[in-house]
Amino acid sequence: MESFFTMISGEGQFEASQKSMENGSMLTARQLFLNHLAQTTDAPLMLEIKSAEGIFLHGTDGKKYADLISGIGVSNVGHRNPEVVKAIRKQTSKYLHLMVYGEYVQLPQVKLARRLVATLPPGIDNVYFVNSGSEAIEGAMKLAKRYTGRTELIGCHAAYHGSTQGALSLNGDEGFKNAYRPLLPDVRHIHFGEIADLEQITCRTAAVFIETVQGEAGVRTANPAYFQALRQRCTDVGALLVVDEIQAGFGRTGTFWAFEQYGFVPDVVVAAKGMGGGMPIGAFMAPKTLMDCLKNNPILGHITTFGGHPVSCAASLATLRYILQKQLHRKVAAKAELFKRLLVHPKIKEVRAAGLMIAVEFDNFATLKAIIDRAISYGVVTDWFLHCNTAMRIAPPLTISKDQIRDVCGIILKAINKATSTNPDVLLRERD
Repeated sequence: MESFFTMISGEGQFEASQKSMENGSMLTARQLFLNHLAQTTDAPLMLEIKSAEGIFLHGTDGKKYADLISGIGVSNVGHRNPEVVKAIRKQTSKYLHLMVYGEYVQLPQVKLARRLVATLPPGIDNVYFVNSGSEAIEGAMKLAKRYTGRTELIGCHAAYHGSTQGALSLNGDEGFKNAYRPLLPDVRHIHFGEIADLEQITCRTAAVFIETVQGEAGVRTANPAYFQALRQRCTDVGALLVVDEIQAGFGRTGTFWAFEQYGFVPDVVVAAKGMGGGMPIGAFMAPKTLMDCLKNNPILGHITTFGGHPVSCAASLATLRYILQKQLHRKVAAKAELFKRLLVHPKIKEVRAAGLMIAVEFDNFATLKAIIDRAISYGVVTDWFLHCNTAMRIAPPLTISKDQIRDVCGIILKAINKATSTNPDVLLRERD
């Protein structure tokens, strides 16, 4: 299948303007990328970006790209948000890394922890900072086992919680797991949204890990009754309920935390991605009575060298404040509805949305890939989902304007027309 890189490389586009000397020869940044950076596919996009701001990425060739995936759910407040950049600069003028997390009193950490706790239900009053979503899941897994004294963990089919060994064990797609077995023992899976499956949660279960919105499954949601029944079942058997808000949190679905929409309170909340405003950070949050079990038998029950890095914490605090001050989460529903009204085309089978987590379904991967490649060539970056390669991922910065939404939807429709050779007269229009 022809990738976008294959399609454009023969045309000599995106020629690197910066060169490096290696072994006496001049190599472009593109060549150095291929030579020395580990690749995860045979056809990386190879977009060479020199700067980014707001919803846009700027290539070395002068081309501008609308980033409709926010660096995979990271740039909720836009690229290089001025308030985030200001906070980073202010913190770098004071200190960077000091000591292993949890030993020194560092103002960026304690201020962020206090503001995070204020967004959560009463009782969830302790924050453990880490570097990423996967790491936060790992910490929550250890916390659940240590607190309950149990070993069984339950995830959902089609779930995605990260790529480290423990998080991978909880993931629900066998295609991404089989090559790395054996994984963690005593991990089971239930079907997301199916109340009958809740009977599989028993007094052996340490915790159930669940996404409030299944992201990599292609934006799949469950109704409030399911989450409330899940909460009750976990309470009845003494299992912890851990909600993964790594993609859905920090305003993406229309409330600050997605679980707010479902009428239940979890035991542990996991966050990352949009939390840092572009800087690496993650956290798992729980009542102090739970978190205290990591202090004894053994001491240092969970440790991290760079978790809670002061610069990342400063960026995260600025991100949190910006979302709340600008009420970005409260504007999500209207923007999501505009996407749904505009993305109307005979080739689109369905548009699923949980706020600005949007999946646009097509017949097959070949069709979708051709559309994605064409859209990139027109200056709009989208993607597909790990566990759903027939749907286009749309998750723009929450700062995207309605005029920008109209522009990018028009380009997507143009890309559909061109990639599928459908009637070129199918124009941008809003559903009645």
